[in-house]
Amino acid sequence: MSTQSIRFNNANRSFYLTAKKRVDDYFKENNLSRYGNAQMVIKSIFMFALYFTPFILLIFNVFNNLWLESLLCVLMGFGMSGIGLSIMHDANHGSYSTKTWLNDFLGLSMNALGASAYFWKQKHNIIHHTYTNVDGIDDDIAKSPIIRQCESQKWVPAHRVQHIYLFFVYSLSTIFWIYIMDFTKYFSRKIYTTDAWKMSLKNHLIFWGTKIYYVIVYIAIPVYVWGWQGWLIGYFVMNVVMGLTLSLVFQLAHVVENTEFEHIGLDETKHLETAWAEFQIRTTSNFAMDNKLISWLVGGLNFQVEHHLFPKISHIHYPALSKIVQQKCKEFHLPYNYYPTLSGALASHIRTMKMLGHKPSQDMLRAQAA
Repeated sequence: MSTQSIRFNNANRSFYLTAKKRVDDYFKENNLSRYGNAQMVIKSIFMFALYFTPFILLIFNVFNNLWLESLLCVLMGFGMSGIGLSIMHDANHGSYSTKTWLNDFLGLSMNALGASAYFWKQKHNIIHHTYTNVDGIDDDIAKSPIIRQCESQKWVPAHRVQHIYLFFVYSLSTIFWIYIMDFTKYFSRKIYTTDAWKMSLKNHLIFWGTKIYYVIVYIAIPVYVWGWQGWLIGYFVMNVVMGLTLSLVFQLAHVVENTEFEHIGLDETKHLETAWAEFQIRTTSNFAMDNKLISWLVGGLNFQVEHHLFPKISHIHYPALSKIVQQKCKEFHLPYNYYPTLSGALASHIRTMKMLGHKPSQDMLRAQAA
């Protein structure tokens, strides 16, 4: 069993403490709750409708037309992405509602879509939010050797063209997650290199019960209605849309030219000179901050800097908080990473992946082989 440890230099937490105080003052001065409000209720209704309406039309075979049914699968994919990015994400961070039971219930929407909220909470809330972009711990960048996301990861010749095939990899990410990653975590009892939480009987029952539910709802019933060929086309289209959407939102927030990475080996303790909050600033990036439609559709996760600093605050507040964080970054001479447009962030990601596809120097190759 590996014992890895990253220790931050939190002796000087002035940046985070002053930013947090200003954020606290913002909510007090404006008499606002940190949680979701009527906007979140409206968005939740819309996203669930975007998912359920096409699903019902498809199950009852209303149109009996391949092109229309494919379009409905596209809408389902966007609906599922919206549920994951806006509703599930806030709920599992505990920021959707003041009611714990409602957060827990809506957090299980992830299970209804095929994945495990139990493993996601540890993988995302604990590991990713603490050790963002730390190769060797952060499971979100543990995709080598398929794609190489930072310089410390092992290089293989196929990476030369990873900037071309990466979109194909992203499009299959939800299928890989549902059928391989969850079960790998379940049976290995590990999330990448970190020991997974001990599961209670309730957790085991939810895991297997929702996996069986997924097989019935997403495979058995559709195959019965459309046959294997029709199901395969629709299932592939739905997952391509969902996989691309979810993957790109994450990638544009962390794997771009202006973000930083760290590396830690097995059984290593690493001391970083930066405080935790400053580390989050350097390893995250925003995009399309002025585009209200994109912000609404991706659950405010284009404000990744604010989300990593204040994950327990609902994403509907991130645009306002971004002004505070930008000001504090300027005061403390810290970078505030962002790309004005979605296309700019996407271009940066592609350039980054192309650069990482270049063969490293012999010294680096020897270090990776050691």
